[in-house]
Amino acid sequence: MKRVDEMLDRNIKIIGADPLTQRGFTQIPNVILKSSKISGGAKLVYTLLLAYGQGKDECFPGQERLSEDMGISRQSTNKYVKELQTKGFINIKRRGQGRSNIYEINLRAKVLKAAR
Repeated sequence: MKRVDEMLDRNIKIIGADPLTQRGFTQIPNVILKSSKISGGAKLVYTLLLAYGQGKDECFPGQERLSEDMGISRQSTNKYVKELQTKGFINIKRRGQGRSNIYEINLRAKVLKAAR
């Protein structure tokens, strides 16, 4: 299975990176960014999961971490994560015993096409 960073186009050249951009940035498929089928909060969760998983085969931030980074309650984060899962944008593998879940991000055309 290819890593997320291997699947993304590398057609952007960054010149003159400053301290903010040196920490990286995250690309999100435009079909998700522009979709009216998912909420803005769900789009942000999806983007954060892409950022956490960049250069890795999987990511497993806790919902507390997601909530902190988004500046929202854990309950709201749970709602957006569930929205993404229900609509097929992510799969969640529960690890149990107080450990964070593993999030699998779907970047398949079938899933993205449904977002239109």
